[in-house]
This record gives sequence, structure tokens and C-alpha cells, in this order.
Amino acid sequence: MKNYKQINPKSAKVEDLFYEYNVGAKPFLKWVGGKRQLLKSFQSLYPKLLKKKKIKNYYEPFVGGGAVFFDVVQNFEIENAFLYDINEELILTYLVIQNNVNELIDFLYRYDKQYKKLNEEQRKEYFYDLRKSFNFSRFNIDYNNYSENWISRAAQIIFLNKTCFNGLFRFNSKGEFNSPMGKYKNPKIVDEQNLLNVSKLLEITTIKKADYSKVINDLNGDSTFIYFDPPYKPISKTSSFTAYSKTTFQDDDQIQLSKLFYDLNEKGYSLMLSNSDPKNIDPSEDFFDKIYKDYKITRVNAKRSINSNPNKRNSIKEIVITNY
Repeated sequence: MKNYKQINPKSAKVEDLFYEYNVGAKPFLKWVGGKRQLLKSFQSLYPKLLKKKKIKNYYEPFVGGGAVFFDVVQNFEIENAFLYDINEELILTYLVIQNNVNELIDFLYRYDKQYKKLNEEQRKEYFYDLRKSFNFSRFNIDYNNYSENWISRAAQIIFLNKTCFNGLFRFNSKGEFNSPMGKYKNPKIVDEQNLLNVSKLLEITTIKKADYSKVINDLNGDSTFIYFDPPYKPISKTSSFTAYSKTTFQDDDQIQLSKLFYDLNEKGYSLMLSNSDPKNIDPSEDFFDKIYKDYKITRVNAKRSINSNPNKRNSIKEIVITNY
């Protein structure tokens, strides 16, 4: 286990904080639509104020896997980060890593030991039994008040994420996790060092189960960068995976988000938003070009990873909107 020098974030010098929190943390969940593959492209699109070390507050209202959060906070001198998501299971897991990472690791080691000694048929039974128990026990979780039973819940979430098909963190309209089992010979159920690194990074982070619009309640000063990564607008009728939670995100929601983007721009914040590009399927589709017509629009290459057929995981474009 890595030993960290103890630094009080409230009294430390900025350069000490930057050094201390550049710990090599990376996303701890597999995440469809995660941005790790796009970070090199994104880095060239970050605001110049960030690169000049003039931005101290980072906000991500749809945190998901958090790839951009991990990149920004570890490579620039961020003093405060704020993460939000309406997915209560996801936020629960972030908070457990922030507050009880060692106990979480212990639970994961137990799952790892139990699961890996089983044959394929036994693993299948183990996975679906645990998924059933996970779905049933959600009625016994108070998602608004942190408690000890959150720790075992977070361990189940990580286990299911690491062993389900393609890392699909997917819920139906009833709030049930419904991804099928994946076929992995040696899934990495517990990554102890990364979880410790993530926990360290979360020391300067405020984490909330909240709708994206609630970001306006926490905005702090002009030295602020906000990155929006909403559920994708489906680029075809057969690729409508938007259900990271029991709620969906439709075109009307995308339009409401654009209105918030405009409002925050008027207040002087640095803003960046990404989404799927409908022009991948229909070159005449200009949904985002219209609702963000006053801002800079950049298209970057991405790799489709959700398709079960590897031959159909083609390069596609994603759209990035910035106000700088």
C-alpha cells in the first residue's frame, strides 16, 4: 500500500496540492461512452486559462466514469472539484471510495477469491445470483444518507461492472441492473492501488447525487471550468444506449441543457460539452449545430465500443462544443 504524505488541502500551497494529487488515478469503472480514448483530443480543446493555471475550480455535472475529471485534476492546478450524477448507484460508489476505501477493497478481495475459484457454469450462477440480490436489496438502501451498508453495495457495483458484458453499466426503467454476464477468464475485480489513488484524489472533491442543473448552486468564482458529458443523443435507432440510470435523456433534455450552457456562458465560465455526432448517420442532421450555433463546434474521432460485433466497432465522430 502506498504511503501518502499528509497535507491539509485548506492550508497547503497550490504547488504542493498539485504534486500531492497527481497520483496516477484512473477511472475505476468500465463505462460505455467513457472519454479515456479521447483525452489526447480533448487536451487540445481545454481552455487556455486552464493551461495557464488560472482555473482553480472544476465541475462535472454528468461524471460517469470520470475520465476527464481524472485528467484535468491531475494535470492542472485544480484546488476544488465538484462531481454530480443522477445515477444513485454511481454516486454511492464514488462516496464509498472517498470515505471507506480500505473496507471496500476488503469486500472486493472476497468477491475476487470466491469468483475466480469457480468453473464457467458456477461463475454464471454466482453472477446472476448476485445480480438478483443486488436488485432486490436496493429497496433497503437509503441513497440520501451515508451508511455502512453502502460499502458492500459499492463492492457489488464494482464486481458486476467488471464481470458483466462489455462493462455495460445499464439499468431498466424499474431501476434494476440488467446487463448480462460477460465472458472473462480473469477479470480485474479489485485494483487496490488505483482505488487508493482515486480515494486520494477525491479528498479535494465534493460529490453529489443531483441533476446536472444543480451545478449552479455550487459555482465558485470566475476561475471555473465546467465540462458536460450528458447521455448521448442516439446516432441511430439501433444504438440508443442512454440508460445509465432508470431515467432517460431525450432531445428536449438536450435542449434544456443547451439553455443552461447559454446562461453559464453569460456568467463568464469556461464551458465544454461533448456528445455523439448525429452526422455519423445522417450528414444533414444538424441538431447540435443549431442549438449550439453561437459556439465553437469541433468534431473528433472516436472508436465505437458498445457493439457486440467487433467488426462494427468503427471510427465515428464525436462533437465537442466550447465557449472559448
